[in-house]
Amino acid sequence: MAKNLVIVESASKAATIKKYLGKNYKVVASVGHVRDLPKSQMGIDLENDYQPKYITIRGKGEIIAKLKKEAKGMDKIYLATDPDREGEAIAWHLAYILNIDPDEKARITFNEITKSAIENSLKKPRSIDLDLVNAQQTRRFIDRIVGYSISPILWKKVKKGLSAGRVQSVAVRMICDREKEINDFVQEEYWTLDMKGRVAGTDSVFEAAFYGRDNEKIELSTGEQTDKIIEQLKKSEFTITSVKKGTRSRSPAAPFTTSTLQQDAARKLSFSTKKTMMLAQQLYEGVEIKGLGSTGLITYIRTDSRRISTEAAEAAKQYIAKEYGEKYLPDSPRVYKNKSSAQDAHEAIRPAHLDLPPETVKDSLSRDQYRLYKLIWDRFIASQMANAEYDTIRAEITDSQGYVFKAGGLKTVFKGFMKIYTESRDEEDEEEKESELPQLNEGYKVEIVELIPKQNLTQPPPRYNEASLVKALEEKGIG
Repeated sequence: MAKNLVIVESASKAATIKKYLGKNYKVVASVGHVRDLPKSQMGIDLENDYQPKYITIRGKGEIIAKLKKEAKGMDKIYLATDPDREGEAIAWHLAYILNIDPDEKARITFNEITKSAIENSLKKPRSIDLDLVNAQQTRRFIDRIVGYSISPILWKKVKKGLSAGRVQSVAVRMICDREKEINDFVQEEYWTLDMKGRVAGTDSVFEAAFYGRDNEKIELSTGEQTDKIIEQLKKSEFTITSVKKGTRSRSPAAPFTTSTLQQDAARKLSFSTKKTMMLAQQLYEGVEIKGLGSTGLITYIRTDSRRISTEAAEAAKQYIAKEYGEKYLPDSPRVYKNKSSAQDAHEAIRPAHLDLPPETVKDSLSRDQYRLYKLIWDRFIASQMANAEYDTIRAEITDSQGYVFKAGGLKTVFKGFMKIYTESRDEEDEEEKESELPQLNEGYKVEIVELIPKQNLTQPPPRYNEASLVKALEEKGIG
């Protein structure tokens, strides 16, 4: 008969943990929060040091009764809710209803649902972290105060049923400010002028962009100005006056934080933030893998840290060496710095088992679970790989009147981490696009094949999409 009770939030998490513990442990789920502020009133005494009035959440009475029944006669109760503010608060409420002293060492946490992580957590239980509980309560109280104070005004002044919130209201303000920027934006005309040139006596054609005259940049603001320069260029002879060859390298992006996972999943997979977090929660808590049962595939999903454990870094090193070869390893393990505002309570989001590559579990996952798992896997493995290496070339083509065109080329000589993953961006850097130039040397004559003028209009800032709004909120420290 079981002598120890382990309480987690969800049934899927309970199923995953259960297979790692012996018959002396029983694992049950609280199914999320069991107590909260009442929906029918503020629930916070603003005149009495913000004392909250907690009530049992509707529908949770049976679950609480079951938890109390399971707890009877147990030698030890472990509160194994998620390792964050919400998880700590759930543990605190569970301790209250089960009459567990908050100072008792009944709290266990783990960053990944693996046998070793769970066994290690059971060896070092701790008391409930009241600082984390207070942090969760503060956020909850602010949400309630803001919502209950402003929402009625919205109903009266704007539309019935609208709501306001701590983050929601700021996000709406940012969206409105961006819309005002767009509406106030005044477009301005500008022109670009490209040349298709051929190295004299060869079939080697390349493109170059107009720069200016006598090494001073000229901004082309009208069609008339551009046409006038074109007429002068038609009479000119061009010579390559400068060729500079070099090398460049590109480093991989850090493993995912919650925010960067949401952004990349939106860009690459077209997932909403809600969908990304739902799928990630499933991958963390455990999915049924053929031959293995319920298995947690990734580490905890709510994190602002880019740090990984030394064990994970070593496992990645061995995997990369085996799958891709030693040349794909950096000179030393990569360490990514966190932002100064990062709590760094947990590791970055990464695979929990490097012996379970995406292809080996594909048949056990839904299509979207697989796509998200592969994204997390590729990003993590790439983060521990060698740089991508490029050869670069920059050439200046000058005519007898001093007009200058510039051409640039980029050629990959070693893919490095880009063999498996490329970070997506809102705006692609032109210099990142690969384009080879033919053999160019100083003194070569260049014949004009075509001059290509193009009218352009400056563009207002884009409206936020879900990924860019998440990024903007993160940059402002809102969340």
